[in-house]
Amino acid sequence: MSNAASHTPVRRAAVIFVFVTVMLDMLAFGIIIPVFPHLVQQMTGGDIANAVRWTGIMGAVFGLMQFVFSPVQGALSDRFGRRPVILASNLSLGLDFILMALAQVLPVLFIGRMISGIASASISTANAYIADVTPHDKRAAAYGLLGAAFGIGFIIGPALGGFLGGISIRAPFWVAAGLALANFLYGFFVLPESLPVERRSRVFSLRDANPLGALRLLRRYPQVFALATVFFLVALAQFSLNSTFVLYTDYRFQWGAHEVGYALALVGVCSALVQAVLVRRVVPVFGERRVMLAALLFGMGGFLTLGFATNQWLFLLGIPLLAMAGLGGPTTQSIITRQVDPGEQGRLQGAITSLGSVATIIGPFVFSQTFAWFIGSRAPLHLPGAAFVLSACLLFLGFILGWQATKGLAMPGSTRSPTDAAPASRAMTPLGDAEPGA
Repeated sequence: MSNAASHTPVRRAAVIFVFVTVMLDMLAFGIIIPVFPHLVQQMTGGDIANAVRWTGIMGAVFGLMQFVFSPVQGALSDRFGRRPVILASNLSLGLDFILMALAQVLPVLFIGRMISGIASASISTANAYIADVTPHDKRAAAYGLLGAAFGIGFIIGPALGGFLGGISIRAPFWVAAGLALANFLYGFFVLPESLPVERRSRVFSLRDANPLGALRLLRRYPQVFALATVFFLVALAQFSLNSTFVLYTDYRFQWGAHEVGYALALVGVCSALVQAVLVRRVVPVFGERRVMLAALLFGMGGFLTLGFATNQWLFLLGIPLLAMAGLGGPTTQSIITRQVDPGEQGRLQGAITSLGSVATIIGPFVFSQTFAWFIGSRAPLHLPGAAFVLSACLLFLGFILGWQATKGLAMPGSTRSPTDAAPASRAMTPLGDAEPGA
């Protein structure tokens, strides 16, 4: 007991660092959102259509780089430890933002966007770090904190970026670089290693450190493969918001930039509250399986509300329901991490991040085309909210898969599964079993 207690400050510092590093990364990316398309437009001679085309291409390339390099970074962290991979990512992001701030021609900006995709793939390592330093029954709360970090970063980032962009179109890139480099220095002096040498993978294999190799890892664990598929379906469903929210609300309710900004701020606030506060309170009471399945139902209800809302007030009621769906990500992550050996956590998280990157690549096209089709003259029925209805269908499929995959986890008020009865050397985290700094 005393040994576990002695490690509590270490774990608190580690979890807090990962929270801060993810928040600062998301803040850095959020800052450039309002100005990046305008910088592309400058470099394409002011042609809006050409700027939109290149912005879309760069977005797809960003997702492709994440897809390819997430398993690579995960495997590297399994072999050499989490700390060097996270620090290298932070340093690379800082230097990359400087490159984009100085870019004068489109090819340089394109290369910068590719590097951003590669470096940001370290989110898989951050997730593996959390699995290393938190006991099984505390992981959902820890992953909830990471979700809150995403929300906070994307609430503050775009607003700050818009303000800085009014000063100079390149100012947000310099501030983003400063945040990433400050994050590197913070980690260099604060971040402890979470994966002891004896629990690391013995070799680094390119055969496993690629998207197909990562999928082979998932297939070795049938329950993990099913839950990773649920994770992918949820990630894909969320792109109906990214791809159609602005155009849909303009088409249906004649919202302008201010109304959309307020609504997205409401999304961010609700999501951050659910992830940071609610996850840690409901999981110990109802158990991870029940919370995960309930979250999928909340998400279905939220998307259906958005899709069929006849007025803007009913539409806004769907936002808290969608925020409640955020209970599902941390619980699904927590369940998945318990099924995989500690020395493979990096590759596991790399595989999951790669699946999310596939959603990044195909989601915008699928939902934008669905929206366009169902407001067009050839549509079998006029349904502007069809993209949201499609998202609800994806979550329903995820609910069925999640239900089947987690039947053995149906234990009231418990976060332990039968697989937790593993030898102590594998089931315990390296930093003891005390309360994490959540």
